[in-house]
Amino acid sequence: MRSDAPWSCGSSGAVVVMGASPRPTGRYAPSPSGDLHVGNLRTAMLAWLSAHHHNGELRLRIDDLDPKVSRPEHELSQRADLAALGVTFAGAELRQSTRTPAYRAAIVQLDEHDLLYPCFCSRREIREAANAPHVHLPEGAYPGTCRNLDTTQRNQRAQSRPAALRVRTNNVQIDVVDRHFGIQTEFVDDFVIQRNDGVASYNLATVLDDENQGITEVVRGSDLLAGTARHVWLRNVLSLRQVEHAHVPLVMNSAGERLAKRDGAVTLTDLEARHMNPDVVRGRLAETLGLAEPGETPTMDELLTRYDPAALPLENAIWRV
Repeated sequence: MRSDAPWSCGSSGAVVVMGASPRPTGRYAPSPSGDLHVGNLRTAMLAWLSAHHHNGELRLRIDDLDPKVSRPEHELSQRADLAALGVTFAGAELRQSTRTPAYRAAIVQLDEHDLLYPCFCSRREIREAANAPHVHLPEGAYPGTCRNLDTTQRNQRAQSRPAALRVRTNNVQIDVVDRHFGIQTEFVDDFVIQRNDGVASYNLATVLDDENQGITEVVRGSDLLAGTARHVWLRNVLSLRQVEHAHVPLVMNSAGERLAKRDGAVTLTDLEARHMNPDVVRGRLAETLGLAEPGETPTMDELLTRYDPAALPLENAIWRV
């Protein structure tokens, strides 16, 4: 990693914040690849409550980065479900599908700092290399297979598959400060910044889009906490503002697994068919957060008067119809 790269870290790996937006601003960023389930909806509610608790606003981003899975009908249903619950947004939404020039410009910037290299590895190859004897890496970390290939080796591998682009991180560890879970020291491996089909990675797109929308806090599921150091690292390298992170507990099925469509009545459409209208669903979700009593149907504004981020339960909730 070049010594003149544009970032600053403390001795512990904690990143120095480079600026702040004048108004607290959160975002909710669904991918229009299917219906939202109650876990997604609860996170949206918490993002709204957090932003408004701090006298700020919540903005909408449409994460339609991947044209293979994004569908207009899913976006329409997601918007309708959020509106039915009372989750409102300020300003115009941002669409990732319109942001390709910004992503490409950032890739050029990273390349100019000698932080990129082509990677030809499949997921299976990465998994097998990481599990090889005498390889000691955090679970899921990239083992560096393509990091030091010479030109001849790269040309040979390019004949079998197109290359993705990875960033060199020097396997740095960064302290991520989370509002609910405290300081989390995370390992940042060399991660993909552009897929082998030319589409920018989520990790790159999300930090650039947060900067574009003036986002100051990110509320999302606790299952994503382990990857947050990548975003902190990228924001620093690209001289973007750091944001406040608030990861929130998930909604699980009765087996304690992540909620999914296969679990039955987990979307608003499913639940309305069982005579649970959006007001009732909002109340049930608020109950899992300790913000409502059984049978209550408080509005979002009423929930705001009860919301205390310090009192948020950190255990995952079980959803039972």
